[in-house]
Amino acid sequence: MQRIDILKAAASAVFKETRNLIGSPESAVTFGRGAGGDLSSKIDLVAEKAVLNTIEELEFSPTVIGEECGMIDGGDGYLVMDAIDGTTNAIRGIPFSCCSLAFATHCNLSSVIEAVIIDLNTGDVYESSVNKGALMNGIRLQINDEDILKRFKTQNELVVGVNISGMGAGSIEKVTRIISKCLHVRHLGANALELCFFARGLIDMYIDLRGKIRVTDMAAGYLISKEAGGLLFNPKGELLDSDFSLDNRLSFIAVNNREFLQLLQST
Repeated sequence: MQRIDILKAAASAVFKETRNLIGSPESAVTFGRGAGGDLSSKIDLVAEKAVLNTIEELEFSPTVIGEECGMIDGGDGYLVMDAIDGTTNAIRGIPFSCCSLAFATHCNLSSVIEAVIIDLNTGDVYESSVNKGALMNGIRLQINDEDILKRFKTQNELVVGVNISGMGAGSIEKVTRIISKCLHVRHLGANALELCFFARGLIDMYIDLRGKIRVTDMAAGYLISKEAGGLLFNPKGELLDSDFSLDNRLSFIAVNNREFLQLLQST
């Protein structure tokens, strides 16, 4: 069985095991804090167990990195897992959450070579293998930048995703100049799925300057966005990268080309 198929099988298992939990009071029961430092809810643990059980059944044993389980030593490569991205949405029944899985050859973001994200509300499956493009339900994704600079220069027509949850005053100042010039700003509550929306061209760029995102949140969306034609930068304008330490926290800007980034930084 190919690795990408194992990732899809694990994601499908999460979809199956959580579909009746989403929006239920039971989903919110907590069981202490996970390795990432956040409270672990029942739906988080059920989802993570579904992934771990699936890869065990399929005899796939890389080193696993997850928000609840931390690091589980295994064989070659790394499975980077956010079994539920958008936990608060899932608990409340807000239909925007996903399971995010990525495989990397080394312990850093730029070595991710396969990725799968499943929308836990619609069942849509996003997947990517390095240098093979990105797909949604088997259909190729390609960001169309033909009109994006025109939309940027008029500014009112941009749809901009901005994660502002828990943002401090200093960080808010960084994005004020951007969001004040855009009529269409969105914050949906699950970074991995928002990056898929960026890869689909539903939003024109996605920004998170809070310094709070873990690699588990980013790994799969990182590859899917890149393979769809997007670029991800850190706030300094450097190509985004990070090791897989759960202590690391990232900021990033996802756009479709460097010219767009330069225009964004000059606003």
